[in-house]
Amino acid sequence: MTSSTHRFRELHQTGLFVMPNPWDLGTTRLLAARGFSALATTSWGLAFSLGRSDYQVTREELVAHTAMIAGAVDLPINVDAERLFPNEPGGVATTVRMLAEAGAAGCSIEDSMPADRTIDPVEVAAEAVAIAAEAARETGLVLTARAENAFYGIGDIDETIARLQAYVAAGAEVAYAPGLTDANEIARVVNEVPAPVNVLTRANGPSVKELAALGVRRVSTGGGLCRIAIAAVEEALDDLLDGSAPQIGASPQ
Repeated sequence: MTSSTHRFRELHQTGLFVMPNPWDLGTTRLLAARGFSALATTSWGLAFSLGRSDYQVTREELVAHTAMIAGAVDLPINVDAERLFPNEPGGVATTVRMLAEAGAAGCSIEDSMPADRTIDPVEVAAEAVAIAAEAARETGLVLTARAENAFYGIGDIDETIARLQAYVAAGAEVAYAPGLTDANEIARVVNEVPAPVNVLTRANGPSVKELAALGVRRVSTGGGLCRIAIAAVEEALDDLLDGSAPQIGASPQ
């Protein structure tokens, strides 16, 4: 176990910490300079930076991106690793080991099939979590298991909780259901799932302070910061195209 993984694991013990998601070297250094205690990659942001859609990044590209991010700052880095590339050589376990070698302190595994917006049967997903958990124990990484059913509007909060309970039983150290925005549902997850809980910030969800009061341990931004940056660029481009001549750029550089 490296000092980075040790620090990352300690962050989950008490209180709440915010773990924003940079998508390139510049945003990584910017967020580190603002004093956050850990950072996470974003699969959506990485794909955008490469001119692709989400889930179109190769395992080799993700590992190289992880090495770049982890090498740029002295902070624990959690990797949004989608499904951990089960169809690549060595599958899920090899992906976990590759991310550990690249300098990651943690990684996540999700149970969705984005191509057709479906969710794996819980038994199938839990088996994949167990494989990832064994490799995570070998390397010291903190494994986060994601229940995506709420994100895709499939099932209800009872299913989300049952999935997260199964994933924790299979060896995941952190539970994460990115589709949740209702405070009562988040509180149920915190109270009924025996693991630290990560919540994705959403415009219609509780504030960070409210999440802390609910007992949430970790808050991340996913692709949100990248989308905010893109929206600002698009607004400036609209002004350019309609002749508004915006004052683009805060300095002459």
